[in-house]
Amino acid sequence: MLVTIFLVIVAGSVVRTTQSGMGCPDWPTCFGSAIPPTDSAQVVFQPNHNYKKGQFIIYNDSLKYARLKFTSENAYNANNWKQYEKHNYAKFAVINTWIEYLNRLLGALLGLLIFVQVAWSLVKYKQLNSIVWLSFGLVLLTGFQAWLGKTVVDSNLELIKITLHMFGALAMVFLSIYILFLVNGKQKVTASKNVVTANIILGILVLIQITMGTQVRGQVDALTELSVYIDRSGWAAQLNSWFYVHRSFSLVVAALAGYIYIKSKGNSQTEFLARRVLLIVISEILVGIILVYLDFPKAAQPLHLLLSSVLVALVFNNMLRLKIKR
Repeated sequence: MLVTIFLVIVAGSVVRTTQSGMGCPDWPTCFGSAIPPTDSAQVVFQPNHNYKKGQFIIYNDSLKYARLKFTSENAYNANNWKQYEKHNYAKFAVINTWIEYLNRLLGALLGLLIFVQVAWSLVKYKQLNSIVWLSFGLVLLTGFQAWLGKTVVDSNLELIKITLHMFGALAMVFLSIYILFLVNGKQKVTASKNVVTANIILGILVLIQITMGTQVRGQVDALTELSVYIDRSGWAAQLNSWFYVHRSFSLVVAALAGYIYIKSKGNSQTEFLARRVLLIVISEILVGIILVYLDFPKAAQPLHLLLSSVLVALVFNNMLRLKIKR
């Protein structure tokens, strides 16, 4: 299930990178249907066509949906249609629509897996109530994420709601890691007080870094929207101070991860945990360098977010498993 959460996070990043967030202008349907259109002809008015209630079309650069099930006449009749008023976005591109739709399908798959986990926890861990309640917590968090996804679409991709959506996904990662920790019998690894404390600080710094990263990502999204009109090269120079702080802060995170690794040497278990974190941090920085110096290639952006999510999972796992050596 944790892998599926990461897939959903990556899919969300692909949606943003390809500007497909409004590929489905309504939620939970897509253009008023369970299965989205595959051709632009399906979203324009067609004479003598059977329309179902709630089906969308784009007419005069605005979204309309059918009031009731009906068969259209030769000419457009406004009485059969109602203006969609939650936002004024009225465009269709089959690629964007299906990218967003597949993202939703992954979310639905994740929801199904979480319900399976709840059933599994009720059968297998009746005596360990914490696992059952945490599994129910994942269900509630998934429902919240689905609702927040709807508000993201309704707001036409408002940045603060996208950021909250991201942190909701990270909260699901936290819960999943903690459930695995309990299922595995709370296996602990002893480490020095300095290593345990440094791991806690690293977790805080990583969350701060991700928060700053969402601000940078918002600027990159804005530049992406303007990429038709401006030269894509030299984007980094057009970013504000959030980018420079985010870039410099990565060195602080790397230094702390390196410190933890050095202090963990000599203990095979703690060294293994620290090495994984350090390798992800280094990989994250390398991808960041690729983003900046190759003008933010689309393929690297989801990878950058995936590595951030994996880093959060590993650091949180270490925080749970490490205990101070007495």
